Amino acid sequence: MIQQTITAVCRIVVVLSTLPAIAFAQKPPYDVFPPADPPYYRVRYEASTRPAELVYAVNYTIWIPNSVKSLRGVIVHQHGCGEGSCKSGLTGAYDLHWQALARKHDCALLAPSYEQPGKADCQMWCDPRNGSSAAFQKCLVDLGAKSGHPELQDVPWALWGHSGGGHWAGGMVLLHPERVAAAWLRSGVPLLEPNPKRPTIKAHSLPDAALKVPMMCNLGTKEGVTVKEGRFAGVWPANEVFFNKVRSKGGLIGVAIDPLTSHECGNQRYFAIPWLDACLSARLPKVSRDPLIAMPNDGAWLAPVNGREAVPTAAFTDEPLKAAWLPNEAMARAWMQYVKDTALTDITPPPRPTNVRVSGNELTWKAEADLESGLASFIIERDGQFLATIPKQGKNPFGRPIFQNLQYSDTPTQPLVPLRFTDEEADLCQKHTYRVIAVNTVGLKSKASAALRVATPESVDKSSTKCSR
Repeated sequence: MIQQTITAVCRIVVVLSTLPAIAFAQKPPYDVFPPADPPYYRVRYEASTRPAELVYAVNYTIWIPNSVKSLRGVIVHQHGCGEGSCKSGLTGAYDLHWQALARKHDCALLAPSYEQPGKADCQMWCDPRNGSSAAFQKCLVDLGAKSGHPELQDVPWALWGHSGGGHWAGGMVLLHPERVAAAWLRSGVPLLEPNPKRPTIKAHSLPDAALKVPMMCNLGTKEGVTVKEGRFAGVWPANEVFFNKVRSKGGLIGVAIDPLTSHECGNQRYFAIPWLDACLSARLPKVSRDPLIAMPNDGAWLAPVNGREAVPTAAFTDEPLKAAWLPNEAMARAWMQYVKDTALTDITPPPRPTNVRVSGNELTWKAEADLESGLASFIIERDGQFLATIPKQGKNPFGRPIFQNLQYSDTPTQPLVPLRFTDEEADLCQKHTYRVIAVNTVGLKSKASAALRVATPESVDKSSTKCSR
């Protein structure tokens, strides 16, 4: 017993000595994040010194649609490794585009942010066996209590992960296949076989139940497909091993190679969100605590992993268990466009903005994103004439310009872009009618929503001339 105690203490000392930057308080860059007022909720857990528990502090922020009575699932947006990517997780739950997917399926949108020091070992969180699986499940209980949705601890999970987040999401499929509706693995997968080049990473086993979970391996062509050298050259070999192992056993897994990128996320969200939409539509039970529905396979299409053409399963002439699996015709056609140039098409305009309000010369509104194409900008009109585009020029170094901008791990930048416009040239002594129009990332416009500002003496600054009555 004494020897066991000494061993446990030694393990704690080793962990702490290898992580000198960790302290039991939030430190930069993890101390700056958006407020978590309803419909947002947040819990934070300190780093643990107990063996097999999470050695990093972690924030979990969740968004829950106002209209939902009982949640049917939770969509997890998991950042990658390193301080910058971990920090980016602080805004993941505020992404209007991912919220559109969650809203459609009565799901919550959850974004973790692991407070990993800059040069610390990412495996200590991205391998869910090192405490992050248990912390994640604890947060569902605690956030369910905070939000008044206790069913959160029991609902299915739809997992999206980038880099180390892909490793985490795939690992969660292997550990908890009965809970996962679908998983999108961007530039990262768990190991199913030991890798001599990375001996410290433990391989996972592949349970039969995991073969029934739809998964997509998604990576950039410059991550070892067409570019064979450099920092990310090993991503494709790892994905290839994972895909072949799962698919050879009949697993429902595909590969989508981004023809434009390296490790950055690019335009993958315009395929990932519709793909997850298709999987959630097929698998989520109507009652939150019922088991997941088996993914139908009769309408599946297949495609060569490095090819550009997909066909119905019956028309595929090569070995089907070496082909990328796609759930239906719509997703197969989206896949063909994505692997060609990522320019997925969309014919549906975005939702109309709501709750347009004018106070003085400040205009505010609310908006929901277009599920297929997100939001690029808003057009402001005054008295029937064009006034401004918000923003003037969208910024996104990793793909299509988008209203909220994007960080490396596919999350909005801070500070969050407000739904607000100040009309610096407004004549406060005049009545004005303002209109707000949403524009998605393929240029389609919503119907306009209007608001009237009525001039009153009280609306003019006291130092200026009073409006005539």
